[in-house]
Order: sequence, then structure tokens, then C-alpha cells
Amino acid sequence: MTRFSLARRALLALAVALPAAPTAAQGTWPERPLRIIVPAPGGGGTADTIARILAQELEPRLGTRVLIENRGGANGNIGATEAARAAPDGYTFLFSWAGTLATNLSLYRTLAFHPQRDFEPIVFIGTVPNILVVNKDLPVRTLKEFEDHARAHPGAINFGSTGNGSSMHLAAEMFKTRTGVEMTHVPYQSPATATNDLIAGRIQAMFQLVVGIQGQVKGDLVRPIAVLAESRAPQLPDVPTTAEQGMPGLVFGTWFGLLAPKGTPAPILARMNAEMNAVLGDAAARARLVQAGLAVGGGTPEQFAAFLDSEIRSHAELVRAAGVRID
Repeated sequence: MTRFSLARRALLALAVALPAAPTAAQGTWPERPLRIIVPAPGGGGTADTIARILAQELEPRLGTRVLIENRGGANGNIGATEAARAAPDGYTFLFSWAGTLATNLSLYRTLAFHPQRDFEPIVFIGTVPNILVVNKDLPVRTLKEFEDHARAHPGAINFGSTGNGSSMHLAAEMFKTRTGVEMTHVPYQSPATATNDLIAGRIQAMFQLVVGIQGQVKGDLVRPIAVLAESRAPQLPDVPTTAEQGMPGLVFGTWFGLLAPKGTPAPILARMNAEMNAVLGDAAARARLVQAGLAVGGGTPEQFAAFLDSEIRSHAELVRAAGVRID
């Protein structure tokens, strides 16, 4: 089992009861609505959907409005930069994911923010696994058959993604690195366009997110091969994992976390951590998050910080292996 999967397993398995932070140390916070910056467009994408569920669940616990502000662009860099520059007064937070917080450090030559230098980690939210799906005309039904077909036809399998350094791209690069097969990357501007081309046969494979492709799988429009996880996805319980098919180290997905600008008062960070863990541990809230595709996490800021450090190093290795760079 890789360091990558061990860190994720430890976080996902965590169930801790954290005491509420002392209210005397934080005065009457919160006195006004909070904003959570999501560095992605609105409109029902995975990150936006999960963030809005969390905001709705937080409001009655904090006794104030929790507003989602979508700031998309540049693979999340625009929104993350805005959050990093916000006043550390406990009224601005960042809800972001692996690409912005781990991949972009290696993908971009320069960034206007640094996820460790400019933010205080609050809590690991959870993961959404990738899944290998293929065009129905491709003569494969298992992970081994897919590997054998790719090896017998080097470079002939075109796999789509949402761009260089995306989770779909890096998941495929991890597969290529572990198997030594050759495939051709075809980047797209949107997952919908790539998915349509997969159905039409213009590309042969995608390492999509489970939540983004589950409808096409259930509608028998694409063929699922393997979920890149250690346990099956509840949304697609009949699809075996990579671990079940002899590749336990082939685990990949995008993960989400909540952070605050560096310098945010410690009592506020502790209160937000406690409330978020309460949300993640609530049965009704967990059901909503699972329905949105999330494998629910939780834990302490220190555990999230250690996980982030591990992910930054792991993603740097994948970016180097892929040979991609954005200037």
C-alpha cells in the first residue's frame, strides 16, 4: 500500500469527538455572515455542490449565514489567491481540492499563493474517487484486459481529461507509470465534452470522477472498468475496485479541504474544526454528502496539514512523470 493511500485511509477512517473551542477566547464570533470561497464556477459541479451542502449544515450550528462565493479560473488559482489575501478575521474561508492545493505547486512555474505558507488547515473534508470507463466498443471488460489491450496497441488508446494536471489526467499517468503502457492524452475544456466524445467513440477511455460519470454508467452509455479506490463506491456498488483487480496501489481521486487565511485566530479555527467534524459525523449530513459522491473524511487540523504535505510530494512525482508544465 502506498503512502498516498495510507494517508487517505487514516483520514477517512478517523472518527474523533472534538470539544468545542472556548467561546470566551473568541468573543461573540461570528457577528456577521461568513463567506467560503470556492475556486470553481457555480452551477452544480462537484466542488460547488459539496461546499453548498456544508454551508447549509453549518448555518444553524454557527447561528449565521454561510455564503458560497464562486471564483473560478486558472485551475483554482484565482479563487485561492483571493482567499489567501483576505483579512484573517475569521470571516473568510477557502474550500478547495487536490488540484489547487497540491498539483498546482508543481504544475505552474509561479503561483501567487502557497497552500502551506498562506493558509491555516482546518479539516479534511473527504475524497471523490476516479473511475476508469471506456467506450462500449472497446473489447475490454476488466482492468487486466484494458492493460493488455493498451500494451498490444501502444498509443492507440486516446484518453480524455479536463486538462493537464487534472485528476483525470494524473490518474491516467499513474496507471501508465505503474503498468508501463502507452496511451495518448486528449485534454478538454469541460468533462461534458470529453464524456460525449467517449460515448461517440472519438476517444476510448476516461479516468472520470465517479460522481461525474455515474449517470452514463447507469444508463449503459459507457462501460465501467474499475474504481481507483480501496473500497467500492456506494454510487456504483457493482463496479469492482483496482485493488480487487490486482492493482491495490492504483488509488486516485480528488480530495477536498477547508482552510483559512494564515493568521486567523486559533479559537476560531478550533471552533470551525469542531463544527465541521460535527457536520461530517451527522448521519443526515453524511447521507447528503455521500449522495454528492463524497467519501466523507474529518479529523484535526494537524492531520490535515500532514496529509497536505504528503499529497504535495506525491503530486509532484506524478507531474514530473507526466512531463507537464503550465507557465
